Amino acid sequence: MKIERIEIHLIRVPFDMGAAPKAFAGMNWTSVDSLFVRVCTDVGVEGWGEGWGHVACPTTSAALASLVGPAFIGSEVSDRSALMAEMAHRFHIHGRSGPVVYALSAIEIALWDIAGKVASLPIASLLGGAPRELTAYASLLRYAEPELVARAVERALAQGFRHIKLHEVRLETVRAARAACGESVWMALDTNCPWSVSQSIDNARALEASRLAWLEEPVWPPEDFHGLARVRAAASTPIAAGENVAGIHEMESMLRTGAVDICQPSVIKFGGIEAVAQAVTLARAHGVDYVPHCFYFGPGFLASLHLAAAYAPEVPFELFFGDLQASPYHDAVRARDGQLAVPTGPGLGIEPDLAVIDRCRLGAPIVIGR
Repeated sequence: MKIERIEIHLIRVPFDMGAAPKAFAGMNWTSVDSLFVRVCTDVGVEGWGEGWGHVACPTTSAALASLVGPAFIGSEVSDRSALMAEMAHRFHIHGRSGPVVYALSAIEIALWDIAGKVASLPIASLLGGAPRELTAYASLLRYAEPELVARAVERALAQGFRHIKLHEVRLETVRAARAACGESVWMALDTNCPWSVSQSIDNARALEASRLAWLEEPVWPPEDFHGLARVRAAASTPIAAGENVAGIHEMESMLRTGAVDICQPSVIKFGGIEAVAQAVTLARAHGVDYVPHCFYFGPGFLASLHLAAAYAPEVPFELFFGDLQASPYHDAVRARDGQLAVPTGPGLGIEPDLAVIDRCRLGAPIVIGR
């Protein structure tokens, strides 16, 4: 079975966060982008993958169209691991993180989808687990003002969530969120690398009364693992990081440094499903927990669900908290009373709605091969 064609579908979906958008991660959020990648074989079996989206979509799409995608045309897919290792080595000169790795991640996820369909098994089962229901945590965007974040927390609670993650940097907004949700609700905080090591230590200590499940990425730059280890040693709140880690070797450096209690590789940035599975094994050897980073809604979301079902079924799973106008997976990316069902079909478990992809598409699809 060989790869005959690769299609690239860049889509943009507007959403409502319940307040005016705030500057966060380099943009004012009124929509989310996603890069859907379809890999088609010469026997008619096809799989879907996703490359890291949002502001990276155009560059990932370009890497796929001009460099990575053409190299896969005609490749035999029966030995997925060997094929991906060959391609990682082939393209290493272009960097070990960024658009080329995101492009490889998209194709790797699609190859897992194909493998599951051939075996008539969901990816969770291929990984040694099984599809099941997961508890979701509502991953809020940044609201920046105490009253706005309190209202967002109240909306999440009204929808049945009992686990919430904030993306705030002002301590008063975190305190307002805790007051809004009460002491019994699980609450974590992702700050997206805003502080120096000393600021991180001071703020981590100041936030101890907020009883956070974890403090995520407090230190700039994110690869300052020694600095992050200092924060971890000085604070009682567990430290989480990993969505910006560039592959398994940098993950090993982070773990060996003792920087984190929780590692969070992002399947669409890290190299794909097998790379994350390797990171889980490595994390366990260091006594560190695995929690997927999953701030997206395409095939990478489904891949993350399967990884969580196999390796972290008891840990709350990240779910982007925003009212999407549309989704190619419809209710599969929405929680009911704070619960998410892992699809039970073969591969990723569900096919995207092509009509939604067509409606939300940015430009014509890019086709590589025939």
